[in-house]
Amino acid sequence: MPAESLRWDTLEALKNSSKGKLKYNTDWLEKGEGVLESVNTTPCLSAWVLRQLSSRSPQKAAPSSPVSVTGLSAEPSAPARDPSPPAEPRGAIEWEEVQGDAVENTQKDPDPSIFLLSARATQVEGCIRVCEKNHREKAQELLRQRLELQEEMVGAMASRESEQLKRFEELMELKRRQEYQSVRDMLERSSQEALGRQEKLKEEHRHRMKIQNLKLREAELQRLREAELERQRQVEGRDRLRRLNSVQEEVLQLNTLIDPNSVQASLDLTGYSVRGNQLCGHVSEIIRTTAEGEFPSAEDMARAEGALQEMRTMIGIMRQDIEAALEKKRRDLAEEEEKRKQLELQRQQEVKPQTTAPPAEQKGKQRKAGLQTSAEESTLKWYKELQELSRQCAASFEELNSSKDMQTKKLRMELQKAASIPVSQISSISGSKLREIFDKIDVLLSCKSVQSAGRPVSASQHPQGLDFVSYKLAEKFVKQGEEEVASHHEAAFPIAVVASGIWERHPKVGDLILAHLHKKCPYSVPCYPPMKEGTSIEDYQRILGYRVDDIGVEAQDSFLKRMSGMIRLYAAIIQLRWPYGNKQAADPHGLNHGWRWLAQMLNMEPLADITATLLFDFLEVCGNALMKQYQGQFWKLILMIKEEYFPRIEAVTTTGQMGSVMRLKQFLEDCLKRREIPVPKGHLSSSFWRS
Repeated sequence: MPAESLRWDTLEALKNSSKGKLKYNTDWLEKGEGVLESVNTTPCLSAWVLRQLSSRSPQKAAPSSPVSVTGLSAEPSAPARDPSPPAEPRGAIEWEEVQGDAVENTQKDPDPSIFLLSARATQVEGCIRVCEKNHREKAQELLRQRLELQEEMVGAMASRESEQLKRFEELMELKRRQEYQSVRDMLERSSQEALGRQEKLKEEHRHRMKIQNLKLREAELQRLREAELERQRQVEGRDRLRRLNSVQEEVLQLNTLIDPNSVQASLDLTGYSVRGNQLCGHVSEIIRTTAEGEFPSAEDMARAEGALQEMRTMIGIMRQDIEAALEKKRRDLAEEEEKRKQLELQRQQEVKPQTTAPPAEQKGKQRKAGLQTSAEESTLKWYKELQELSRQCAASFEELNSSKDMQTKKLRMELQKAASIPVSQISSISGSKLREIFDKIDVLLSCKSVQSAGRPVSASQHPQGLDFVSYKLAEKFVKQGEEEVASHHEAAFPIAVVASGIWERHPKVGDLILAHLHKKCPYSVPCYPPMKEGTSIEDYQRILGYRVDDIGVEAQDSFLKRMSGMIRLYAAIIQLRWPYGNKQAADPHGLNHGWRWLAQMLNMEPLADITATLLFDFLEVCGNALMKQYQGQFWKLILMIKEEYFPRIEAVTTTGQMGSVMRLKQFLEDCLKRREIPVPKGHLSSSFWRS
C-alpha cells in the first residue's frame, strides 16, 4: 500500500526537519509552556510533498475538497509516506481515535488549510498531531522525571549539606570541648604544680620549724639540765654543808665525852683528849676553808667524815676501856664485898643460919646491870670458824686462781661465768624462771656439765673447780644483796629463796655465804669489831665494812645503803625455804637464828645511825615471820625495844642522823598500834610458784 508507505515517509521527513529535531532545554521550566508554542503551530507540507501526493492519488481526491496550497512551503522535503497507522497493537483503534479527534477539531475550529486537504491529508495531519502529542507527552514525562530527579538531587544535596553542617558543628563543638578540656587540664596541672610547690614549701617550712623546735627544745633541755645540775649542786652543797656542820657538832659532842679528870675509873684519858682535840681542829679547819661562800667538796666531806668515824671509833674504844675499868672496879668491889660478907657470915654462922643470897647470884645481877660492847664468846667463835672456812676454801683453789696456763685461765673464766650469770638473772618474774636458775646452779655444784656462753663446762674439769665455784657463787649472792637488794628491796626474796635452796642442797655454799656476809657486814653477826693495837684507821674502817680507796672512805649514806641491802638479804634467807626441797629436813638457817640475831643486837650498846637502820630493815623484812613464830614473846621484845632500847638509840644519835631513828620509831608505833606487822613488799606468795 503506497499510501501507507508515504505516510511513514512523511513522518520520517517531519522527524528529520528542524521542528522535529527538538532537544530538551533546562530553561523550559523558567519559560513555561511558551517554549512549545512553535511546536503547536500547524505543520505545513512542502509543494514537492503535495505534488507527490497529488501525482500518486489524483483519482482519489474528492472534487468538492480542493487542496489549499497557500500554506505549503516552497522548500523541498523528503518523500511523503503513507500516513496510515502502522501495524502495531494499537492499530486501528488509535487511528480511529486520531481521525475522530481530527474531525472534531475540524468541526470545532475549522482551519482553512484543513479544508483544502483531502481525506488523505487529514489523516496524515492526524498522524502528525498524534506524533506531536506523543512527543509532547514524552517530553513532559522526561521533564517531570528530570524535575523529580532534580528535586531528589536537591533534597539529597540539602540533606548531605545538612549532615555536613551537623558534622561540622559537631566537629567545632568537639574542638571547642577539646580546647576547653586542654585549658582546664593546663589549669589543673598548673594548679597541681602550684599546690605541689606550696606543699613542698610547707614541708620545708615544717622541717625547718621542726629542726628549729628541736634546737630550741634541746637548748631548753640543756638549760634545764644545767639549771637542774646547778640546783642539784646547790642542794648537794647545802646538804654537804649541813652534814659538815652536823659532823662538826657530833665531833664536838663526842669530844666532850672525853674527860681526862674523870674519877669514875682510874684511867688516863689524856691521849684520847689530845687526839679528840686534833680531830676537832681538823674539822674546824675544813669548816674555815669553806666559810668563804663556797660549798664543801666531796673530798672535804670525806675528810670530815673520816675524822668523825675516827672520833667514833676512838670513843668506842674509850668506852670499852672505861667499861673494862668499871667492870674491873666492880669486880674488885664485889670481891671486897664478898670477903666482907664472908667474914660477916662466918661471925653470924654461930648465931643464925645464913639468910643472904649467894655471892654468885649477886655477881650475876651486877653483870646484867649494863649492856655489852661486844658479841658473846660463842658468837665470836662461830664467826671466826666461818672466816677460817672461807680462808681455807680460798686457799684451796689458789693454784687455779693464779695459773698462767691459757687453758686453765679460760676454764676459770667459764666457771666464774657459769656461777655468776645465773645469780645475776634472778628476779621475781615467775616461779618457773627461778626453778630453771636453781636447777642450773644445782647441776653446776653437782659437778655436771652446764652450758656457759654456748659451750659445756663442768666443775669436775679441774680438781679445784668445785671449791672455786662454791666460793664465787657465795660471793655473788652476797654481792647481789650489797648492790641489787640495796637498790631494789623487793629483789631480796627471789635471791634469798634460791640461796636457801642451794644452802639446803649444798651446806658448804651456805657457810661460805655467811662468811662473806659477816666479812662485808660484821653487823650481821652481830658484832662491833674492836680496834686492835697497831691497826690503822683505814684498815679498821675496812673491818667495820666501809669501802676505802685512794680517794678516801665512802660516804656514810652509801655505807648504810650497802649494809641495809645485806641485812635485808639475811632477813629474807632465815624466813624462806626452797618450796621444791625436802620438807622433812631441818631448816639449815631458820627463824631461830633471826631471833638470836635480834636478841644479841638488843644486848649490845647501840651505835649512832647504824643500829637504827639495821633494826628497821630487819624488822620490816622478817618481823611478820617472827611475829607468827613467837607471837607473845615477840611483842614483849618489840615493847622492850620501844620503851627501853630506843631511848638508848636516841641518846647516841645526833641531829643529822635522825632519819633512820624516826623511821624506826614510826615503824614501832604503827606495829604496836595495829598489833600486827604487815607482810613485806615483794614477798613470794603461793601463786608466784604457779606462774
